Amino acid sequence: MRTIKGPALFLAQFMGDQAPFNDLSSICEWAASLGFKAVQIPTWDPRCIDLKKAAESKTYADEIKGIVAAAGLEISELSTHLQGQLVAVHPAYDTMFDGFAPEALRGNSKARTEWAIQQVKYGAEASRNLGLTAHPTFSGSLLWHTFHPWPQRPAGLVEEGFQELARRWLPILNHFDECGVDVCYEVHPGEDIFDGITYEMFLDAVHQHPRACLLYDPSHFVLQQLDYIEYIDLYHERIKAFHVKDAEFHSSGRQGTFGGYQSWANRAGRYRSPGDGQVDFKRIFSKLTQYGYAGWAVMEWECCIKHPEDGAREGSAFIRDHIIRVTDKTFDDFASSGTDQTGNRKLLGLD
Repeated sequence: MRTIKGPALFLAQFMGDQAPFNDLSSICEWAASLGFKAVQIPTWDPRCIDLKKAAESKTYADEIKGIVAAAGLEISELSTHLQGQLVAVHPAYDTMFDGFAPEALRGNSKARTEWAIQQVKYGAEASRNLGLTAHPTFSGSLLWHTFHPWPQRPAGLVEEGFQELARRWLPILNHFDECGVDVCYEVHPGEDIFDGITYEMFLDAVHQHPRACLLYDPSHFVLQQLDYIEYIDLYHERIKAFHVKDAEFHSSGRQGTFGGYQSWANRAGRYRSPGDGQVDFKRIFSKLTQYGYAGWAVMEWECCIKHPEDGAREGSAFIRDHIIRVTDKTFDDFASSGTDQTGNRKLLGLD
């Protein structure tokens, strides 16, 4: 067993144009004032980091690390969620996902994919320069538009989709292996890896690659009505990153898991701040601790009701209260009889 590290904060949803949210130094000082011990850095936001420079310059990476350390924090991970999304995009989503890419690449899906692949590889190199071993991202998707089989999916379509996804990701996974960093796919609606079965299909396609790991976020499983506790039992050896994000699901006679095209506040399933939803975090922290999860508990704010600053303040305390300091002894040690092998054999009636 191992004590989980935390609390940490994913900065993506907190960056803004006003202080203290407009640069890495000030937002880290703000996070530290709330009791956070680390930050997860979104690499697409130039107010936080120049990803290419961090990949190519150990000196610059040390400067970023120093800015964070000056606030009394560590870097938990770098994130390439938006770039990872662009590794695989079906043409139906080209226009909407173009916003994730530099303006010069918009309308050019081939160039955008090449840029995204290079960006994720920079994420591996920058992580190595920063001394990090886990890297959250998205897988992207070629098949999401077919997740509900109507019209009927042609035979072989899903298999070909995962083979193509694997062709794109295998060189990236190999690069991460060279850098000593795990790729942590966030299992998420809108990605081809959106539940346990699709993750297993991807693993098969990449030949069980040791770097094809997971970011565990139970909120996405509440919205899918998937057993997020058993998921830990099944995949704990691959879980290398953890988002603490809550969710709730209240179906009605008018809508269910698909949400009826409603806004987040009006959906049957919606994300909430930690402690405000239905996720059983006590069991989650117990399971992850029991299995020796070695990473950080990182708060991600995506609540459609609560103000983000309130969510962050409460989330820091919420994570801290859920972290289990592992025991260094067994509770019944006081009653130990101290028998040895000879005594054990005697108790078994063998001597």
